Amino acid sequence: MIRLYSDSDRERWDSFVMASGGSTCYHLIGWKDVIEASFSHKTHYLLSEGKDGNINGILPLVHLKSMLFGNFMVSLPYFNYGGVCTDDDEVHNQLIKEAINIAGEVKAEHIELRHTHHIQGLQEKTSKVSMILDLPYDPDVLWNNFSSNLRRKIRKPEKEGMYLKLGGEEELDNFYTVFSVNMRDLGTPVYSKCFFSNILKAFPKNSRIHTVYDNKERPVASAILIGFKERIEMPWVSSIKSYNRYYPNTLLYWGSLKFASELGYKLFDFGRSTPGEGTFRFKEQWGAKPIQLYWQYWIRNGGSLPNINPKNPKYQTAIRIWQKLPVKLTSLIGPYIVKNLP
Repeated sequence: MIRLYSDSDRERWDSFVMASGGSTCYHLIGWKDVIEASFSHKTHYLLSEGKDGNINGILPLVHLKSMLFGNFMVSLPYFNYGGVCTDDDEVHNQLIKEAINIAGEVKAEHIELRHTHHIQGLQEKTSKVSMILDLPYDPDVLWNNFSSNLRRKIRKPEKEGMYLKLGGEEELDNFYTVFSVNMRDLGTPVYSKCFFSNILKAFPKNSRIHTVYDNKERPVASAILIGFKERIEMPWVSSIKSYNRYYPNTLLYWGSLKFASELGYKLFDFGRSTPGEGTFRFKEQWGAKPIQLYWQYWIRNGGSLPNINPKNPKYQTAIRIWQKLPVKLTSLIGPYIVKNLP
């Protein structure tokens, strides 16, 4: 039986997620709370129950609707993963079928499912990969695997008086200072600080903020890390462009990798990249390997694949204008735009 999630399902939902081999961090029900509180989007969390009454499949969906970007559903927006979580092919098909029914009710133009596996019968994009590094339990082993050039870049910021601080919610202001400047420089609308605060509050045991400071105690690079099972992910990482010649990012990544290894995580997820581009090569130098991402689409009336991304030519003028705006202004109006960007 397929039905919508209710609050009484909370413990059972997360128990299923923790027991499932195909689940990701973003299948946890806490992300429903984060999305609703941060963006006020309508969510449709579907679950399947077997004859024994136990949950045997889930599909979290978020409905985004705006005049600028359209009416569509995503599992899940803002994150690299989501989609159907089940080991049963029939349940998998039934969950997608029910999602299509809901899309019809809300007149959505398409559904986007962010998977790490191929699905027959749906259009898909395969332009992105996740970069994953197998972590040894001993950070010294990891260090010795790095090239001499990478080790030199890690030492460089320390020689300049930079240092890494590991923290939690108390580091949020400094993270957001770096993040908002970096997003402005990229021409990308910034998330609200509230979004990250909600994440840290929803997952206090599994979320961390790591920040690099210069010798005047100014934050110059910062990242949020999320741990789940044997994997730790760095979904948001930024640095101040004017400090790039000192390589603060290398100190940030090395400190985070060392932290993850010492805690016993087996996998470090550097996040998604486009093969061959600069961020891909940066992550590759640490030893990370690409894992194919499959983003599948149901499209009303079989139309063309959606193209809501910064490389779409129609957004280039807006990006150039955004890069010239004051950070205070982009931080004020950015959250109202980015909430509808998946």
